[in-house]
Amino acid sequence: MRRIHALGLDLRSGLHGRDAPSAARRLRRLLAVDGVVLADLDGPVVSHGRHIPSSQIDALLAQVFEYGGGVCERMADDTPLYATPLMVADELSGALVAVGETVEADVEAAAALVAEHLDHAALRRARARIAAADLRSLRAQISPHFVHNALAVIAAMVRTDPDRARQLLSDFADYLRYGFSEKGDYATVADELEAVETYLELQRARFHDRLDITVRIAPEILPVAVPFLVVQPIVENAVRHGLERKEGRGHISVSGYGEGPLCVIEIEDDGVGMHPDLARSLLAGTGPETRGVGLANVDQRLRAVYGPEYGLVIETALGEGTKVTVRVPRFTRGVVAQ
Repeated sequence: MRRIHALGLDLRSGLHGRDAPSAARRLRRLLAVDGVVLADLDGPVVSHGRHIPSSQIDALLAQVFEYGGGVCERMADDTPLYATPLMVADELSGALVAVGETVEADVEAAAALVAEHLDHAALRRARARIAAADLRSLRAQISPHFVHNALAVIAAMVRTDPDRARQLLSDFADYLRYGFSEKGDYATVADELEAVETYLELQRARFHDRLDITVRIAPEILPVAVPFLVVQPIVENAVRHGLERKEGRGHISVSGYGEGPLCVIEIEDDGVGMHPDLARSLLAGTGPETRGVGLANVDQRLRAVYGPEYGLVIETALGEGTKVTVRVPRFTRGVVAQ
């Protein structure tokens, strides 16, 4: 049996994608046959090599789709035809047809590999749809609590410090402009950092001398593309639920650095903290609606874009502050800031 498992295919856009013809060509080469056809449930989609009369391939596919199993036939000149179903996520989604002498088990192994790639492609597309929907949801959740407080601070300064009020109003406009930007689903770390600094400047005016802020970001991660509005909701949660409830001065730090192939961003506060069980419920989206501004949303989008092994990590305890860590790959195909 040939090493079918070693075949590299690019079917990220499915059978109708621009890379499907290349996949058919590679399949034909690996199986060492005269031709290969990839079909979905509507019929042949892409082929390479020897042509099969449409009437014969339609009849062949009809048998595969009706019985859900492999079919072997011969063409008019006695050339063998092997057709086997493509089972994607345990559902019949199409068929692979090989023209020429080969081993039936190899055709089945190749079909299994194609189905696996199509399953991964469907999962990536689903993740992208989920991420886009979650981002629209987050944009609609711009905190009215923050908006009210920011405008109240600006209004209070109009007479006492008009220059400062004008600057804060400009910052507030920049904050809203970024939050509702329609440029794309991804931004650079530098863009996210700028939005965070604008948000924190507004909060500094509100807290006066009660809020200390430290921002340290390594230059090498500034161009890294990350999902839009990943950092700011975490910072807002730290301010609103960590520091607002603390007596006296509070400190929040935002740091970022490279860790091998990863980009790591940490948001830490010395506020009131929370019980670890509450932190777990917030990430699961089952915590109190008044807590965790955007945390579950951000966590879900990170997992949707990068996979289940990524997402937020929360370290906290009552009275001990909270640290939220974001770890994402520096480079991910399809993740590009616009």
